[in-house]
Amino acid sequence: MTQRYATIITDDDGREIVSAVGEFEGAAPQPRLGRVEPAAPGVLIGMVRDVGGGFGFPQSGSGGQAIGLVLARLKAQASVAKRAGAAKPAATEKPKRAKRARKKPARSKKPAGSAQKAGRAAGDAVAKATVDG
Repeated sequence: MTQRYATIITDDDGREIVSAVGEFEGAAPQPRLGRVEPAAPGVLIGMVRDVGGGFGFPQSGSGGQAIGLVLARLKAQASVAKRAGAAKPAATEKPKRAKRARKKPARSKKPAGSAQKAGRAAGDAVAKATVDG
C-alpha cells in the first residue's frame, strides 16, 4: 500500500514548510534535507505548519504588505533614476570619438614583364639615336 509523505524544512523565521510531497510504498524515504513525515491527502508544497499541527498556506499579513511597499518604493526610485538619466545636458555628455582615417589601399604594381619591356624600349631608342647620330 502506498503512503503519502512530505519533506518538512525549517525556514529562517522558524516556520516548518512543506518542500516536497510524494507517494511511496513500504518504509518512509530517507530525507536529504529536513525531515520526512506522513502527510494527509490535501497537503501541498509551500504549506506551513499551523499552531494546531495541521498545514495551511501562510496568511498574507503585515509581512506580505511590507514586502509590497518596499518593492513599490524600489520601482518608483528606478523610474525616477531613468527619467533623470535620460535628460542629460549636452555639456556633461562624453564627446563622441572621431572616426579613424581609413588607410589608402596599396597601389597595384605593374607586372614585372611590362617594366622590363619599358626599359628595353628606352635602351633601344638611345642605342638607335647613337647609331644614327
